Amino acid sequence: QVQLVESGGGLVQPGGSLRLSCAASKITDSIYVMAWYRQAPGKQRELVAGISSSGSTNYADSVKGRFTISRDNAKNTVYLQMSSLNLEDTAVYYCNFAAVLGSGNYWGQGTQVTVSS
Repeated sequence: QVQLVESGGGLVQPGGSLRLSCAASKITDSIYVMAWYRQAPGKQRELVAGISSSGSTNYADSVKGRFTISRDNAKNTVYLQMSSLNLEDTAVYYCNFAAVLGSGNYWGQGTQVTVSS
């Protein structure tokens, strides 16, 4: 069974930085789109950033210029470098691996990011 394990969340002051990681184990499909979503209290889960198997990226307008998504295919790992964090970035962040071919679609357990002074 595929497992996604996230790490890197925590408490940070406004203007600070964090780096999230998400590593997949027992993955069998070869090509995945990897993405980060987040869900703040009382809000719907939203896409933060995505990266294709070829490295093309897309970002939510609210994080453009502040967040950077990257991936290491050899390690089946996706990263989210977050900078200039503000209070509105507080949320539980989830990674997602979606197979390009096939039906595989997997979620991490979520990691809390809290931006507070």
